[in-house]
Amino acid sequence: MLALRLMRLIEKHSDELAVGLTEKLRISERTRGFRRIPRPELHLRTAEVYHNLGEWLLKKTEKEIEERFTTLAVRRAAEGIDLHELVWALIISRSHLWQFLTTNAFADNIVELYGEMELQLLLNQFFDHAVYYTVMGYQRGVERESAVSRRSPSQAVALDLVRRRSF
Repeated sequence: MLALRLMRLIEKHSDELAVGLTEKLRISERTRGFRRIPRPELHLRTAEVYHNLGEWLLKKTEKEIEERFTTLAVRRAAEGIDLHELVWALIISRSHLWQFLTTNAFADNIVELYGEMELQLLLNQFFDHAVYYTVMGYQRGVERESAVSRRSPSQAVALDLVRRRSF
């Protein structure tokens, strides 16, 4: 599969991609909230996806993608990152990846072009799911924080006792 060769190219250059994406997220006016995230953590999170791209595209189930991106969204909501910034970060991630591929992978024939198109389809599906589950997770995080802030201290203690008993 020619798309696999392109995925390996991305994985091989995952650190380079992560450095560039981290910088883009930190300087973009549309992702200002990401400046509050320590650079090493932001770099680690971006490198993680690029480094394991083949696994994310070919082996991860929809449930695993849901878990990863809803968890990430809840964390970012708690950090005060706005939803529009989080979605824009995913858009930048996809765009950054395609910029890399257009400068480093050249289709010399129709078969290689088909491989690039196949990879583009897989990446688009992955990022579309990532955006969907990010929005879903973010909404859950905001709702959870809102519910917690509305409770009185005695309600919070009572709810905690109920949770402990109903495991």
